[in-house]
Amino acid sequence: MTVLEARGIAVSFGGVTALRGVDLQVDAGEVVGVIGANGAGKTTLFDCLSGITACEGSVVLDGEDVSKAAVHERARAGLGRSFQDARLFHSMTVLDTLRTASERHRPVGSSLIGTLLGGRAAREGEQVATRSAEELVEVFALGGYRDKLVGELSTGTRRIIDLACLLIQRPKVVLLDEPSSGIAQRETEQLAPLLLRVRDELGCGLVLIEHDMPLVLSLASRLYALETGRVIAEGDPQSVVRDPAVVRSYLGDDPDAINRSG
Repeated sequence: MTVLEARGIAVSFGGVTALRGVDLQVDAGEVVGVIGANGAGKTTLFDCLSGITACEGSVVLDGEDVSKAAVHERARAGLGRSFQDARLFHSMTVLDTLRTASERHRPVGSSLIGTLLGGRAAREGEQVATRSAEELVEVFALGGYRDKLVGELSTGTRRIIDLACLLIQRPKVVLLDEPSSGIAQRETEQLAPLLLRVRDELGCGLVLIEHDMPLVLSLASRLYALETGRVIAEGDPQSVVRDPAVVRSYLGDDPDAINRSG
């Protein structure tokens, strides 16, 4: 079942075309990779899909046309988005961060009931948020960091916490912008099984922008290659990385160099 379908995505900035007629499809439980050199339009594509940047074309999320929807409306409809820089409060502990994220995504009615019925409902809501946070600590193997301040943690660990906060929303599709950027090799090696576990647990689609080609090839069942805002190849990952147009655009004339890049 298709959970995200974009057609004819196009956008220009000051007369410069950033995306030109990009089509993209993601099925439930599928991992899709988006590759391309710097400036190819990958992050701009994510900005258009998530509603940050207005664009031409259509975006359909789980059968619902969200082309005109605001960022928060797309998030509520099931579109999750992570960024290269994990947007967290460095002065909060890991547990408090997850608990706060859980509180934010409780149904609106829960907060209203808490207001009307007083402290008991509020306390029950806090207990639910704490249980959710503790479950996430266990699922993401964050027990050793539970009571540490976010600002004391490595980039890779902060990125995992950011992902955990995102998944509290139970999104139908998640856009991941270079999740391995700036993290240690050991953390990168732990990332692939973690993302696959997330996919399996939630059944959501994952769309991955990533320069670490071995990581992309270990995860994705389909690749889109972008160059100057257009798709130059799409399909089976090994076929895409050996496509002559992709090789020339990405790394020159050596197709094996793509598989070594990271």
